[in-house]
Amino acid sequence: MRVNVRRLNPLSYVKILDVYIIKKFIGTYIYAIALIISIAIVFDFNEHMVKFVTNHAPMRAIIFDYYANFVPYFANLFSPLFVFIAVIFFTSKLAGNSEIIAILAAGTSFKRLLRPYMFSAALIAALNYYLGAYVIPSGNITRQAFEEKYKNNDRITTAQNVQLQVAPGVISYIQTYDNNTKRGYGFSLDKFEKKELVSHMTASIIQYDTIADERYHWKLSNYKIRTLQGLREHIKTGAELDTVIMMEPMDLVFSKGQQETFTSPELRRYISKQKNRGSSNVVQYEVEYHKRIATSFASFILTIIGASLSSRKRKGGMGVYLGIGLGLSFTYILLQTVSATFAVNAGTSPVLSAWIPNILYAFIAYYCYRHSPN
Repeated sequence: MRVNVRRLNPLSYVKILDVYIIKKFIGTYIYAIALIISIAIVFDFNEHMVKFVTNHAPMRAIIFDYYANFVPYFANLFSPLFVFIAVIFFTSKLAGNSEIIAILAAGTSFKRLLRPYMFSAALIAALNYYLGAYVIPSGNITRQAFEEKYKNNDRITTAQNVQLQVAPGVISYIQTYDNNTKRGYGFSLDKFEKKELVSHMTASIIQYDTIADERYHWKLSNYKIRTLQGLREHIKTGAELDTVIMMEPMDLVFSKGQQETFTSPELRRYISKQKNRGSSNVVQYEVEYHKRIATSFASFILTIIGASLSSRKRKGGMGVYLGIGLGLSFTYILLQTVSATFAVNAGTSPVLSAWIPNILYAFIAYYCYRHSPN
């Protein structure tokens, strides 16, 4: 049996038309990002220039710590908008020059015409997911640290009456915790077996050891351990005690935007750990985790809508389609924000809230595709 080696080569399916459209798509997408992000940088710098000067922010930190991480974060965040603009822009030009008419008249179906569009959308979606899930979170740590120091100065560093389950049947409580010093006051640790209290430990001060070789290392000051064995009670006291408790400072203080500093594997582990502890403050982390996946798929949906809307030649040029495209893009981003807010504040499903915009816009994409030119 002879095998056609040419059919096994993916590049054999890429024609001149595909290369032409892919270059147009990717080139316009990069141009849209460069144009809009440049304008955003100008407005952002103009708005926060006084704060930068007042807080004595170094120019090197402004450029490399803030704007070097500002650009990829917002470019990836609004990537669906840039995809939509790029598709509307260059497809309208092709239709205005009668190139779409010539392609369809040559016997190429609209479905075949969409192949290079979807290939380009797949490249952008894969890049967006990789950047959002693995690369940008580390840059967000630097950017948020800059904002807290020179821009906003509103970071939450203390917590009151923190209670969480650090292990099955083990409940910890800290009356007051300061994240700047990594120190807590009024600490207690209760251990239960079959719903009965078997151990109760208290300490006036608990200090996280930041230089220890292992994680979860804490130092207790003025501690007391009460061990209950039936009707008997054994009490042990001391000035200092080194111990391992399965909690970290990040479990005690939740700062705004903290979920954006975790990679997707870190988010998955953190969500699992917090759920095992019985914590309910994981919704925003679940929304962030699923939103990264859903936003990547939005590139395909918005590409179909944009290509279907702008591939027909009409009077008025691309202005009408660009306006419709911008309206749909901003509506998509608004719906994404609203659904995420509902998940955090109203208790709706994080998975559903992340995918609702894609589900609704998938129907719009199907409708536009069915009414596209043939």
